[in-house]
Amino acid sequence: MGRSPQLEPATPADVEAIRSLLEAAGLPSADLGAPNQRFLVAREAGALLGCVGLELFGEGALLRSLAVAERRRGEGLGGALAAGALEEARRRGVRALYLLTTTAEGFFARRGFARIGREEVPEAVRGSAEFGALCPASAACMARRLA
Repeated sequence: MGRSPQLEPATPADVEAIRSLLEAAGLPSADLGAPNQRFLVAREAGALLGCVGLELFGEGALLRSLAVAERRRGEGLGGALAAGALEEARRRGVRALYLLTTTAEGFFARRGFARIGREEVPEAVRGSAEFGALCPASAACMARRLA
């Protein structure tokens, strides 16, 4: 594999590549670019291999849009991106992370997230496009407290 991918903050120039990754993974992308979103990307030799987003709402945040290019799945990149998002959230003073998933409940459970009822999520986070319209009602809602 050579050099491992670098994790770094996304730039505005990355938005279309992020959108393509999300669409290929079957994840929502309609609301990309909101001012409270912060994305971390995995890049190798200039190519975008993965992404994860945080949507910030004060002390609560939505972890969203974790995707890895299909050809690079199974190499630990998703775990590295999730860890990077947790670190970024801590740096920004986030006390609790929330997410919705239809396919990765086990992945996030192994990283300290636990299933909760949607009504337990703070109103600001529930008001996001992801909660309000983009993710199906059948998606598992999960949370993790940060120290």
